[in-house]
Amino acid sequence: MAVAAAGAALALLFCALGAWQLQRLAWKNALVARVTAAAHAPPVDAPGPAQWSRAPEMEYRRVQARGRFLHRHEALVPAVTALGGGYWVMTPLRAGDGVVIYVNRGFVPPDRKSPASRGAPPPEGEVTVSGLLRLPEPGGGFLRRNDPAADRWYSRDVVAMARRAGLSPVAPWFIDAAAAPDARGYPVGGLTRLRFSNSHLVYALTWFALALLSLAGAVVALRHGRDDGPA
Repeated sequence: MAVAAAGAALALLFCALGAWQLQRLAWKNALVARVTAAAHAPPVDAPGPAQWSRAPEMEYRRVQARGRFLHRHEALVPAVTALGGGYWVMTPLRAGDGVVIYVNRGFVPPDRKSPASRGAPPPEGEVTVSGLLRLPEPGGGFLRRNDPAADRWYSRDVVAMARRAGLSPVAPWFIDAAAAPDARGYPVGGLTRLRFSNSHLVYALTWFALALLSLAGAVVALRHGRDDGPA
């Protein structure tokens, strides 16, 4: 009887875990739908300082900002993209209100690290940048810490980049620039991946399968218990 009771308890536990994964599946589907809609909506003005606290709610929202690039303060961050390995070009943009907004202008391969090798001069003067609002990546990459003193970056930690460059005030987020329709040369924008891992259905089915196995084991144990009882 003890084995049967343990099997039944496990079945209930696995059913609860399966139901939890179904809840997670619904949450993830809603998140993907929200992000996809926001990413393809018409751009809105980038949030000002009074709205910076709402940045997490606006991640992947299409925004636009106007200002002048500060190219001498660009930073390179290792990247792996559909075009291969290389670097993201992170360039601060000084907006009209004085706020600094970092822009991921796009991808360059290793042989295009130097601005002079990119095939087109960097944009000068006042420009309008459109792209997806993204949250910063503080600290560094996997097993590799950012080294601001050496200007060596493994993540898009825009706050640390601005501090190293002596720029302020800086927005606590950055813009992943969209692909320019008339782009010539590098960087290549518009490479943001809007793919989210979603294995919750697989997990739910696994838990429910384990619940069935546990229940079957409990039934078998209960039958054996009866068969072994007094004649």
